[in-house]
Amino acid sequence: MPDRDSRSLPRALVATLLVAVVALAGCKNNPNRDLENPEDAYQMAKDDMTRNNYARAVFIFEQMEARFPFANATKQSQLDLMYAYYKNREPESATDQADQFIRENPTHPRIDYAYYIKGLVAFERNPNVIERWFRADLSERPPIDATKSYQAFATLVQRFPNSQYAADSRQRMIFLRNRLASYETYVANYYLTRGAYAGAINRAKYAIENYDGAPAVRDALAIMSEAYKALGMTDLAADAEKVLRENFAASADMPSPVKSSWWKFW
Repeated sequence: MPDRDSRSLPRALVATLLVAVVALAGCKNNPNRDLENPEDAYQMAKDDMTRNNYARAVFIFEQMEARFPFANATKQSQLDLMYAYYKNREPESATDQADQFIRENPTHPRIDYAYYIKGLVAFERNPNVIERWFRADLSERPPIDATKSYQAFATLVQRFPNSQYAADSRQRMIFLRNRLASYETYVANYYLTRGAYAGAINRAKYAIENYDGAPAVRDALAIMSEAYKALGMTDLAADAEKVLRENFAASADMPSPVKSSWWKFW
């Protein structure tokens, strides 16, 4: 009859094998195992991004910056890190990373990409999905993210007109221009209805001068005309009406239409 030690041997062996398997699995999924070499670590993070494993890619890129701050692979990883943050739903980190890259690499040949990521992050934080799905009127909400996005895209387009991201940036700026013009016109109308005619004129003028081509410009001209009339400035009111008729001849005699959605894409 076998003794206790001989009976317990298989159990001990099984337990040892299980521990070994778990350890091997842990090593396989542990990014630290390949972080001794920046080039290999970078490739591993890129592979993770290809597999949409952005959380692990972020971890590896952050470790590279901590361990190999002067390696060429780390310099490249700074661009990839801002994209990984963006895809991992970390907008603040993505923006901070882009700002840091712009600040530290003002002459880098791919600095346009940093501006593009900044614009894209702020663009996607706009509540356009709510507008599109639920037909909510968001023109009265301060467009803080829209402003940031517009500025980032505008900088990219102005400084790097031949960038591969310039065309998409211009299209997004059209959307944002309409959003921003709608808000300025909303504020101008708010001032008009409360007798703050100078404020109404200033906001309407700002919309006209900065967002030419936006649908809301027509309403801004009408508001400006009404405000000038209320102030007794008939010549300026006539000038505003003239511009309105010349640019919106088909609708100059019509009341302002029901506000249309500004989210409609290009």
